[in-house]
Amino acid sequence: MAVIWGLDLREIQWGKFASKNMFDPQWHLRREKMIIYQLAMISMVCSESVGTAALSDYVDQQSYLERAYPGSHIHNNDIVGIASFNIFVGVAIATIFGAAFFFDLFWPDRYESRGVKLAWRISAVAVSVAALADALAFTVIVATHECYVDGVDGEESGMLLREAGKPNWKYRKNPMAIAAVVLLWVGLVFTIASTYILFKSYAHNEVYGPKSHTFLAAENQQRSSTSNLPASSTPPAPQGSQNGDYRNDKEVRGEDVV
Repeated sequence: MAVIWGLDLREIQWGKFASKNMFDPQWHLRREKMIIYQLAMISMVCSESVGTAALSDYVDQQSYLERAYPGSHIHNNDIVGIASFNIFVGVAIATIFGAAFFFDLFWPDRYESRGVKLAWRISAVAVSVAALADALAFTVIVATHECYVDGVDGEESGMLLREAGKPNWKYRKNPMAIAAVVLLWVGLVFTIASTYILFKSYAHNEVYGPKSHTFLAAENQQRSSTSNLPASSTPPAPQGSQNGDYRNDKEVRGEDVV
């Protein structure tokens, strides 16, 4: 199978989704990545899905009422706009951390150039900031705003309001809008946690490589016992230390990945 950007596509196997591989302790922060990245994606996707249902209801309500009362205009752009932005944020988070999840699942030992690592960091921070702005705006709109109508007189306005039905014009009384906001805040927490884990993982990888301290210590002890030397009590040496650091070692071996 082809090798793209230094990634061997033969590594894409269903067996990699087994818990034995997903939570393999030899990789640094493996368990945390596999769990937190997925929780961020799932929470945001659920929020955008429920928010999309609420958005659709308000758009349908507006279309129906404005056809029934041609002179009327229903103002609900605030809820439609923030729900649309929530869809964008959810897709962005699923893209960034979904990609990070699959790359770490299939190619945990990959090499990434300095530019690629910078791009991952910037992307993670950007989606976290977008999620925070989304959560604050969505919360304020749902808690304090409501639809209103103009273009009709008092009697016709009363008829329109009676015919409006669901969804409730007060957003805070719409269960789907509230659920979207709650799930969004949950997703924000896990998105920030995912960003922290990504930064912490790169900080470790740049010195020791992707293997965990526990695994490296076990390897060091095994080498010491094989050579009949006392096991070292010092922290494990950085992977690739014979070439200065892990990055340079991978470059020497020609394993550069864009």
